[in-house]
Amino acid sequence: MTRTAVVTGGGTGIGRAIAEQLVKQGLDVVVTGRRADLLAAAAREVGARAVAFDAADPAQVEAALAELPDRVDVLVNNAGGNETRRRPEPTDLAQVRDLWTANYASNVLTAVLVTTALEPRLADDARVITVGSIAARRGSGSYGAAKAAIEAWTADLAFRLGGRGITVNVVAPGVIEDTDFFGGEPLTGERRAKLVGNPANGRAGKPADVAAAVTFLASPEAGHITAQVIGVNGGSALGR
Repeated sequence: MTRTAVVTGGGTGIGRAIAEQLVKQGLDVVVTGRRADLLAAAAREVGARAVAFDAADPAQVEAALAELPDRVDVLVNNAGGNETRRRPEPTDLAQVRDLWTANYASNVLTAVLVTTALEPRLADDARVITVGSIAARRGSGSYGAAKAAIEAWTADLAFRLGGRGITVNVVAPGVIEDTDFFGGEPLTGERRAKLVGNPANGRAGKPADVAAAVTFLASPEAGHITAQVIGVNGGSALGR
């Protein structure tokens, strides 16, 4: 039986790279995202199927269930981003609240809502993988706090689903170039040096680096790895 996968935020960057690798592994892949035209184009190019919806909106998640697979072997929660980069600096408490709420919705609720909706469809020995961030352990305000919440939720979910052989893990990238995270602009000069820092391998990451880690965790062979945070950062943070 062909294994099925759902990848949220699968239209660009890391999500697209993950979907492409899972297709190459022989999985039947559905990519989701908010931008229908962009998502459809990406799906055609990587050999996946597109289902457009906003993963932070409960009504849209419920409506999309009719188009999502009846059986899910791999769920990759990749939808999210740093809302701090899309908003002006808060100047009052209401704006602070809105920013923190937006980052929580974008990074935590997207994963929680989609996973909860698809939980009855998760096959025994399924894989649930959520894309976190090095920021969960380094701060970064409301974005880092949201990614830290993902780690706590993952641990709880791993123990709740583990009796069915389902594994639940986080892949936490460091700085990844060739994505929309920094506004689609290449990192250069002093800004690049500050963000990339001094990794052991001397470079920033690429979407394919994250996709490789996710693909391994999605494999049948990774059945004894669960409730873990796997860093993909070139040594910028030590996993000790």
